Amino acid sequence: MIAYYLSIGIPIIIQVLLIVHCFRTGRNTLWIWAIAFLPIAGAIAYIVVEILPGLSSHRVTRRAVRGVGNALDPQQDLRRLELEARISGGVASRQRYADELCRHGRCTEAIAVYGQALTGLYEHDPKLLMGLAQAQFANRDAAAARATLELLIAKNPEFKSPDGHLLYARALEAEGNTTKALEEYRALARYYAGAEAPLRLAQLLKSTGSKEEARTVLRELLDHARVAPRHYRRAQREWLDQAEQELAGPLRA
Repeated sequence: MIAYYLSIGIPIIIQVLLIVHCFRTGRNTLWIWAIAFLPIAGAIAYIVVEILPGLSSHRVTRRAVRGVGNALDPQQDLRRLELEARISGGVASRQRYADELCRHGRCTEAIAVYGQALTGLYEHDPKLLMGLAQAQFANRDAAAARATLELLIAKNPEFKSPDGHLLYARALEAEGNTTKALEEYRALARYYAGAEAPLRLAQLLKSTGSKEEARTVLRELLDHARVAPRHYRRAQREWLDQAEQELAGPLRA
């Protein structure tokens, strides 16, 4: 019995809501007659013609639709950006394509695309060099990443990037230049907005035997997190969890 009433009531409620929406938003009043006298066909037509186009122009809706599309076809953005880069041949389109290649783990290809973009007026473009260094590091070529970052700074001394500074420290560490890496991590920890830099400093300190200093860095990091806004703790959860694990493990006093 309940199912029977629902089967009758729900379509009527939908009709009423759509008619109210049509009236309040100033749509053509012919839609009211269509919805009233053609309950199913009229409602579907109204939603498709009047409501869905408006939703698709909304930024949040576009992001949701894009997310669903990427889940169904993870390569669609990559193919689109590849086509744009091939057709336009512009620096910006090549950079977007190279960035997407990196996100898909195709770093060797990304390095080649960055190389194509780094010509002429853009030979020493800091954003392109930064992307190239990230691709080189992800491709396990720390020496090349460090050299690219050093070229970036030499040609763009005014360019500032905490993430670039962190990448430089990580490249030094990966190369085995522990002394210089520690120096860079200490400088980073004083101004880096996230928790990754102090965590990596503590981990490198621990690996070099400076466990007391590592504990101090981790405690300061976690103390700061406790009084930081909730969005900070949420965004930095991965690094903060690692810091807690480090303190609870071999670094425990």
